[in-house]
Amino acid sequence: MSTSRFTGAAPYYRLFRPGIPPEAVAVLNAETDRLGTVRRLLDLGTGTGQVPAALHAAFTEIDAVEADAGMLTEADAVLRAAVGERTVLRLHHQHAEDFTPPYPGWSADMVTICRAFHWMDQPVVLDALDRYTAPAGVLAVMGDGSLWTARTRWTDALRELIQDHLGPQRRAGTGTFTSHDRSYADVLADSPFPRVEKIVIPVRRVWNPEQVIGYLYSTSFAAQHLFGERLAAFETAARRLLDELACTGPLVEPAEFQILLARREAA
Repeated sequence: MSTSRFTGAAPYYRLFRPGIPPEAVAVLNAETDRLGTVRRLLDLGTGTGQVPAALHAAFTEIDAVEADAGMLTEADAVLRAAVGERTVLRLHHQHAEDFTPPYPGWSADMVTICRAFHWMDQPVVLDALDRYTAPAGVLAVMGDGSLWTARTRWTDALRELIQDHLGPQRRAGTGTFTSHDRSYADVLADSPFPRVEKIVIPVRRVWNPEQVIGYLYSTSFAAQHLFGERLAAFETAARRLLDELACTGPLVEPAEFQILLARREAA
């Protein structure tokens, strides 16, 4: 099983996608303080394993779910090197909607979904989580936008260049991107996890041209295969544009990393 949205993107994703901010790691780790000696993490849409790589020390069991085979290969390499013997690691090559518990009686104490909730059938996933999340478990839906959605002079110019090569609509692999018409907070409020706490962490990222191009190739909207025979021309134009923009000042991306902590209603 694979998906065309991120064909060829996995190595770039591992190298060039920004990691989870330390402040976000601290928020999530604080949630584990009330747990017992057995602590189970379920990460849906794990990508290259950034979330479990950041949180593994707090959990005794980790289940990471990813539909893209290339991404899961990268996650396997990252997580096998990071996770120690005290933590059981299971990787699942499947869509979030298709995940089933690894053994009878299993339940997740924490479920994380980072930069992936928009790809999922949200009602289906949330209903399934109600069945296999521990009674006092917490769901963390996280994200921080992208260089496509950032609004600065240099990201606007970069987006226009991508549109010149791929068309005005944002791509999502071989298709086009469809945005959701409801906020994640509203979706969660109508789910089995309606107690929603929002945490916003300001982030300031400074990029260089090489990092930006590597990042683009990690995305569904500017993956290498989308350009076909025009890839070399696009990369030349992108490098020229980014070099020019970097001459007038650093390529700064002001962003916000948002965490939505969702729980069931109190008993």
